[in-house]
Amino acid sequence: MPTIPTYRKRLAPEGLMTRRQLRVAGLRPAGHDPVAQLRYYRHGWQLAYLYDASLARPIRPMTPGRRRTLDAMMRARRTCPACHTVRDYCIPRSLGACLPCTDPA
Repeated sequence: MPTIPTYRKRLAPEGLMTRRQLRVAGLRPAGHDPVAQLRYYRHGWQLAYLYDASLARPIRPMTPGRRRTLDAMMRARRTCPACHTVRDYCIPRSLGACLPCTDPA
């Protein structure tokens, strides 16, 4: 298994970006594998993959069909299976129902 270069925070070469940095720049990795990783300390050692910005592609635009699909998926996550009410929050998977349905009182 080949290893990829590891850099410390603020020491990565120019042109390498994390997914969040790519997103802010209006780009996406476009299926390319990470070319390096960033190692930093935050509540323990963490890793973030770095992608080559020259291989990145523009973010795909949100089409009406994709918007409808995302809205339907979020509505399903907010619908209580017990009372079939659409809530303003996602139903906790740990409870399996909305908060009023799981309230013992």
